[in-house]
Amino acid sequence: MSTNKNQNIDGAAEIEQVISKSEAFFEKYQKHIIYSVLAVILVACAIFLISRFYMGPRAIEAQNQVVLGERYFAVDSFAIALNGNGDDFVGFAKIADEYNCTDAGNLSKAYAAICSYKLGEYEKAINYADDFDGNGDVNVSVVMYGLMGDAASQLNKVEKALSYYEKAYESENKAFAPLYLKKAAILSFQSGDKAKATELFQLIKDKYITSTEAQDIDKYLEISK
Repeated sequence: MSTNKNQNIDGAAEIEQVISKSEAFFEKYQKHIIYSVLAVILVACAIFLISRFYMGPRAIEAQNQVVLGERYFAVDSFAIALNGNGDDFVGFAKIADEYNCTDAGNLSKAYAAICSYKLGEYEKAINYADDFDGNGDVNVSVVMYGLMGDAASQLNKVEKALSYYEKAYESENKAFAPLYLKKAAILSFQSGDKAKATELFQLIKDKYITSTEAQDIDKYLEISK
């Protein structure tokens, strides 16, 4: 307690007065207070019970399904990975839908986005990627934006694609930003915006000179001017 606060308390008499007021407040509003505390306890218990007896098992079920799906994904069996094998694996699409509130369900959206893209289902890829929550994982979020850019580009939605690529490279993620910068630059050039293409190619040279994408950047700069 600060000196100023101590000076405001004039001995034991005032302390007693403060206590009396607190007791009077509790007496007057005790029902409200008790009900409020009970409500908090009940909510906490409900959360625990849901987590323990509903979300917990569902999270385990979802995680087990993801493990099965990853095996198909790893060998490029994208149709089975997305839609299931008709037996013990339901598919990333169904995991994303039925286990939406679990981490595994969220991760399945990223897998479903990639599978959909690989299968040429570009609108679905965008929807799954857009619904994915990166939870602060910059790498995965950047890749999802990049994937949406690729899908929109396949659909000839140039402006949409460029906006997704921009979100990807604005992250300044050293691993992926130069890649999506280059994709955005090439798409800009192909759509006739040479000035924008040159600007983006130059940005790769200025900020990511050690990246793979910068190795032949002078050639692209020369063509775009």
